[in-house]
Amino acid sequence: MTLQFPNESRDYRAAREALLQAEIDLRSQIEKVAAKRRALPMGGVIPTDYAFRCLDGTRQPISTLFGDHDTLAIYSLMYGPKATGPCPMCSAFLDGMTGQISHIAKRMAVAVIAESSPKRLSSLCDQMAWQTLPLLSADGTSYQTDYLAQSPDGDQLPMLNVFVRNGDEIRHFWGSEMFYAPSDWHPRHIDALWPLWNLLDLTPSGRGDHMPSLSA
Repeated sequence: MTLQFPNESRDYRAAREALLQAEIDLRSQIEKVAAKRRALPMGGVIPTDYAFRCLDGTRQPISTLFGDHDTLAIYSLMYGPKATGPCPMCSAFLDGMTGQISHIAKRMAVAVIAESSPKRLSSLCDQMAWQTLPLLSADGTSYQTDYLAQSPDGDQLPMLNVFVRNGDEIRHFWGSEMFYAPSDWHPRHIDALWPLWNLLDLTPSGRGDHMPSLSA
């Protein structure tokens, strides 16, 4: 079956057919990588039951964040104690996640962690309209450093980590280590989850030099 849109030229159709095959090949590769990822053996047991702080200041260990699920994804927001505002790139990513949390939560647990006080994070939630995001403070824990979301100098880094619980044991499963891999298109380590870039990639001008700004 040959597809066609109104008034397109033969050159367009030929080029589009070639691109379609490339898109199919890419999808096939993505599926192969996803299968490889699912086949990973479990990573290391977490060093401690990190006691994060909720926005009201109460403690919530990482073991309780799973809820009824056996899988937990934690995104580390770049918003350290000395930052005057959250990272615009992280914020744009989380803006895109807010509307999906209720759907994701039916399959797995999600949390957003930042190295900042509960009071500052509470204000940030109001400022950014992130009430649906489970935002927690890592202040006073070693989580950010342990899971590559904070440099030895205290710089905040946008890591995404996935953990799996089996009974009382919690193990690391996957981290967005592509952030640390040098490339011509660094970092793009979580772009597969990011609607903004995926949509811009479908346009003639692509991403260009666009950089997200804070939505609040």
